[in-house]
Amino acid sequence: MTAAPSIASTAATRPLRPLPEEAARLAWVDVAKGLCIILVVMMHSTLGTGEALGGEGFLHTVVEFAKPFRIPDFFLLSGLFLGRVIDRDWRLFADRRVVHFAYFYGLWVVIQSLFKAGSIVGGADGSAEKLAAFGLHLAEALVVPYSTLWFVYLLAVFSVVTKLLHRRVPPALLLVAAAVLQILPTSGLPELLDEFCERYVYFLGGYLFAEWIFRFADRVRERAGLALAGLALWAVLEAMFVFTPTGIEALPTLARLPVVSLGLGTVGALAIVAFAGLMTRAGGPVTAALRACGERSIVIYLGFFLPMALTRTLIVRFNDAQPDLALDIGLASLVVTVAAVTVPLAFERLVRGTRLDFLFRRPAAFHIAPAPAAPARLRPAAAPREA
Repeated sequence: MTAAPSIASTAATRPLRPLPEEAARLAWVDVAKGLCIILVVMMHSTLGTGEALGGEGFLHTVVEFAKPFRIPDFFLLSGLFLGRVIDRDWRLFADRRVVHFAYFYGLWVVIQSLFKAGSIVGGADGSAEKLAAFGLHLAEALVVPYSTLWFVYLLAVFSVVTKLLHRRVPPALLLVAAAVLQILPTSGLPELLDEFCERYVYFLGGYLFAEWIFRFADRVRERAGLALAGLALWAVLEAMFVFTPTGIEALPTLARLPVVSLGLGTVGALAIVAFAGLMTRAGGPVTAALRACGERSIVIYLGFFLPMALTRTLIVRFNDAQPDLALDIGLASLVVTVAAVTVPLAFERLVRGTRLDFLFRRPAAFHIAPAPAAPARLRPAAAPREA
């Protein structure tokens, strides 16, 4: 007799098998990633533009609404395919889930730091001191995630921690422990530990419940009307929690309360899965654009900082020079967001196959195991039921 699959069975790693209409069924993953990366870029662009122009615009409301689920969903999606490699030998696993992220993190820490070198070494005198200050900054970035690249850093950390624990700790206990870490106040801890506690539960959930999440996305596409009603209800409740003040300075809205934050992050992440499933079913140019962004989300994430800063600076200067034609803060934030998303995609396409390809594609010299072939991504095969 067989029992229902355990929480761990969703993460088992039998060889992948192609399924009918597989490409269509997995398109929602890229659509969801595309929406998430746009929301992340929008957050950085909007807050920076608002600070530079001294106010807030309509996109600030969107950014605040998305705050509870924006990063949780990104980590949940990142955990979905961990089961494909978690039981492989450490060399292959490290190549796919550690060296891969470490390469891009290290490369882009240097690139971002070079653009910000003036502020990094501003207090040093002489070439030697400036060089030493810059080197110390890079050394610090090895243990303290730098700037916007903290997400890439944590993906490697989450992957290693999960591989170390997944056979040693019962999955249910591991999930409860991760949830407790998210609920506990950790803001006083070092940044890496704080972010780990705040985010790990979502990555772990994506890994443990991968098969269930794929089935959920399938059912959403099959029951579009019910899914739309559920999304509408979620949006209302999300707005209520996000915009209802508590009167507590440290926890200004209901969405920041312990447990509530975890619930909103989890439900919000699933709402994005549902939204992506519906968008995939509907098709159209918007879906295609979101999917294109999702397929190259790492390109956008690595490269958005420079066009974002340059566009924001140009708008500030234009507004100062032409006050009668000055852009509204909301519109300015939208322009900065569009530039920050599209310019990295255009640049990656321009350098693809050239000597600059290493900026977005890991060279063979930085693999410690044979580079994988490039077949279409397949859904993880269902795990055998426990006896």
